[in-house]
Amino acid sequence: MLSPTEKLIFALLVIIAFAAAWNTFGEMIAIIGRGKDKLHYDNFFNRVQKGMTAMFTQGEIIRHRKFSSTLHLGVAWGFIFYFLVNGIDIAEGLVEDFSFFEGNIIGDLFRLFADVFGFMVLVGVLWFIIRRFALKDPVLVTRENVMLNAHARDGSIHKDSLVVAIFILFHVGFRMMASSSILVMHGHGFSFWEPFASTLASVFGMAQWSGAGLLFMWHFSWWTAVGLVILFIPYFPSTKHAHLFMGPFNYMTRPDRTYLGQPFGLDFEDESIEQFGANTLFDLSQTQLVDAYACIMCNRCQEVCPAYNTGKELSPSAIEINKRYYVKENGASLANGGESVPLMEFMLSQSAVWACTSCGHCIEVCPVGNTPMLDILDMRRDNVLMESAPFPSELKGAFVGMERSGNPWGSTEGRMEWAAPLDFPVPTVSENPDYEYLFWVGCAGAFNPESQKTARAVATILHEAGVSFAVLGEAESCTGDSARRAGNEYLYFELATGNIATLDAANANERKIVTSCPHCLTTIGKEYGELGGNYKTYHHTQLIADLIGQGKLQLKGNALEKVTFHDPCYLGRHNGIIDAPRSVLANAGATLLEMDRNGRDSFCCGAGGAQMWKEEEEGDESVSMVRFDEARQTGAETVAVGCPFCGTMMHDANQENGSPMQVKDIAEIVMEAL
Repeated sequence: MLSPTEKLIFALLVIIAFAAAWNTFGEMIAIIGRGKDKLHYDNFFNRVQKGMTAMFTQGEIIRHRKFSSTLHLGVAWGFIFYFLVNGIDIAEGLVEDFSFFEGNIIGDLFRLFADVFGFMVLVGVLWFIIRRFALKDPVLVTRENVMLNAHARDGSIHKDSLVVAIFILFHVGFRMMASSSILVMHGHGFSFWEPFASTLASVFGMAQWSGAGLLFMWHFSWWTAVGLVILFIPYFPSTKHAHLFMGPFNYMTRPDRTYLGQPFGLDFEDESIEQFGANTLFDLSQTQLVDAYACIMCNRCQEVCPAYNTGKELSPSAIEINKRYYVKENGASLANGGESVPLMEFMLSQSAVWACTSCGHCIEVCPVGNTPMLDILDMRRDNVLMESAPFPSELKGAFVGMERSGNPWGSTEGRMEWAAPLDFPVPTVSENPDYEYLFWVGCAGAFNPESQKTARAVATILHEAGVSFAVLGEAESCTGDSARRAGNEYLYFELATGNIATLDAANANERKIVTSCPHCLTTIGKEYGELGGNYKTYHHTQLIADLIGQGKLQLKGNALEKVTFHDPCYLGRHNGIIDAPRSVLANAGATLLEMDRNGRDSFCCGAGGAQMWKEEEEGDESVSMVRFDEARQTGAETVAVGCPFCGTMMHDANQENGSPMQVKDIAEIVMEAL
């Protein structure tokens, strides 16, 4: 127990620390509060559950970098348990004769967990020090062509990590020394309930120490362990380790999203709005500002980003790091109402803004729930709608095509030309108003020659299975997916509202929609709901798998031998449809050879995010070529796809490589197996 003088010193230390924390945390709260679109606290208990789940699972961190992630879980769980440990240690120091269930199984288990978790924390932190400073793990470094805050580039992140690592080592290490001292003072030898503290006592030969020496060691260790925690509290908002509490807070307060990349719509009827999209820091939402404080700076998002992996100027991690350093360096001014400079002056370059494929992998892999992709889409909206910066000129052609012809190709051909080669009629809604499935053909299926093959294959499969279906024909128009990913939210709004009116008139809201395009699937099924259009939407592989399961579709099972399947980002990652395509291929007789990156971790084809309609940003290589090389390395003869954009990119890459493989949509493979 502490002496009266020590208690007074402790009380003063707590007052000073919490006064400082009031300032630093207050600055953080003020900055976040200046963002648009307030944090969400509805369904409070469900949100708390989400935050707690994220805290204990660490955002499914174990999926990648398994060794380091396992050690990180140990450190995280140790820190969580140490909230209780520190509280009890403080009570033991301040309250006379306080002992936490001494001689009781509850107390014994507490001491066992404290000892084991303490050891796990020490091992984990030592590994992270070795990994960062001795092994210099390249995944923790950002390439020179990426815009990155000068201080972050010059080693500030390393210094921050070292300061916190030393704090943890001293805090946990001296807490264990205090436990060792108490064990020896109480005359215990090796204790099963505190194995590591017992071992530490043995290593330091504490059994030979005098009573005064042991008592001094307990006081010194207690002050070092507990005092460091008190002093560290106001420092938290200044360090990336604020993710300890800001990560779970991010999961608790962010908007509910129906899929990874959902950008929320703009109200074009509100004449008071003067800014569309994000030009400065406070054009971002509050949850996007929380992202900056939650960021671990682990570069997991950078590691999976297709743009970064192919040498472009974009790093999703750098977005959050730059945002974080900007608020750190200008905190007092920003908290007191100071203006923010444009995002492009400190967060990312113009080239980086337009390199994003909207694959969603940065969001899916982030353990603290950050969404750097949505920051990019907001900046694109500003570029296009506010004309604050030039956007790729090639996109103008796609915009004009969508405005005038209802498709980004700008084609004026009829939307039913794709069906002409079929030997059976494809009914429109007016011809078959009692349809079960509305087949949404999409712009690619209607106008792209390769994708027309897929559309015919889907129609043939539906016809052979006896499914009652219909199409909209000339009434169908572009969903607006490419317009929205390119930042032209107004064009998307116009296309979406028109399509919703058409779909409702066709009673599609009471039926089912099937499409071969994951982008149409996502836009109609996930995003039209913002505008009142709610539809049950299915990918064609889901319907085909269902028809096979019901026995309505009989396959010969001899279509192909060696196939590799490229998971489209908007199918596997954004919509979680991973098993259905594989099930269909298996029933068609294919031997599936998986690429290393597949399913939720599939690598992008390079066409999403409106990249389909523009030249790829400058880099070392094209995204599609990287993905095609991965397909070739499997030894497969055919690349199976489930998206017209992916099909186009794989076809082009195949031709550029001398056509060593076949590229086919799964529907084409199924049709061959009928």
